[in-house]
Amino acid sequence: MNGKESAILTRDVEASVIPAGMKVALQKGETAHITQSLGGSYTVIVNGNMFRIEGKDADALGLEVAAKPAPTGAPIAAEALEKEIWNQLRSCYDPEIPVNIVDLGLIYDCHITPLGANNYKADVKMTLTAPGCGMGPVLAQDVQTKLLSLEGVDDVSVELVWDPPWNQSMMTEAAKLQLGLL
Repeated sequence: MNGKESAILTRDVEASVIPAGMKVALQKGETAHITQSLGGSYTVIVNGNMFRIEGKDADALGLEVAAKPAPTGAPIAAEALEKEIWNQLRSCYDPEIPVNIVDLGLIYDCHITPLGANNYKADVKMTLTAPGCGMGPVLAQDVQTKLLSLEGVDDVSVELVWDPPWNQSMMTEAAKLQLGLL
């Protein structure tokens, strides 16, 4: 969904103010205009202000909360896990930009380290489109939460880095095309 669907909040819900990142409570009964629904989170406008609501709180928007996959318990090869990690990273979105953080060029490095048999630590270095963006901790938490949901990932470190500074040339061609930059 990338349209302008409206919903009446069915309960009080915690949200992050965009772009400041601070947490606030939106009140039951307020009208939320959903402007973006990507990667399991929702960007909404309430009373002229923009907020991000986590997917776990979709019910407050009258939407269904996505079910988490059940663990299989089967061992996973490092190569397969690395592929799944990149898939999860591609499910993380800046709440103001309808392109995932990988295609935006915000992920500078990601590698896994074995912790034991079939257990790994993921280390991610990422940046933001602007150093002063208050959504940095929110995006880093989204990355950490999504990676920890993967079977075999027991620890995640997300480091925000500023060197080299992000610029539009770091985006994939697909991202540039989607944003009308080509």
